[in-house]
Amino acid sequence: MNKNAFRQLSYGVYVVSTWDEGRATGCTANSAMQITSEPATIAVSVNHDNYTNECIQKLGRFALSVLGEHSDPATIGIFGFKSGRDCDKFDEVKPEIRGHMPVIPDACAYIVCEVVDRMETSTHTVFLGKVVDADILNKDDPMTYAYYHNVIKGKSPRTAPTYIPEDQEPKAEPVYVCSVCGYEYRGDIPFEELPDDYLCPVCKQPKSVFQKK
Repeated sequence: MNKNAFRQLSYGVYVVSTWDEGRATGCTANSAMQITSEPATIAVSVNHDNYTNECIQKLGRFALSVLGEHSDPATIGIFGFKSGRDCDKFDEVKPEIRGHMPVIPDACAYIVCEVVDRMETSTHTVFLGKVVDADILNKDDPMTYAYYHNVIKGKSPRTAPTYIPEDQEPKAEPVYVCSVCGYEYRGDIPFEELPDDYLCPVCKQPKSVFQKK
């Protein structure tokens, strides 16, 4: 089975956020969709290992921030490759409070939901949420998962539904890869000639964490 066929499905890039006893927390997601229009219902898939999953289960509410092509790529790294158990992600990305929930300020839009049902799979919980608030935040084109892969050159976190192990990825020419988040540097300037203070545009780690692939 060629799992790269799944890449032909359409995905967006989102941050799912909620409250952890008064502290904002969240994680990136790429599997979210509108299920019904009346009442408006959203489905989002969150890995069992993500701390956000546990917090949504407790609170019964979540917000979905729709990232745009001009959203800060570092947001994907912060919310996709760090754990809310170990750090406060919103220390690095100050939230806006909309519908009593924390959202990403430079996202295209936000949707706030109350959990009305959920479905458990072996690795993920699919939360069904009744929409209680939603609005446009910024004029921007929503970031697609294809844009994230092909333009930003980002990788899927291991907890993402679309994660594909490296040995099943299409083969490519050697590139320099961030060992933290998987970002692949393919710039016009040779990697060796980049300044020493160069930072990964996704997770903001230094040049020293990159490995030749």
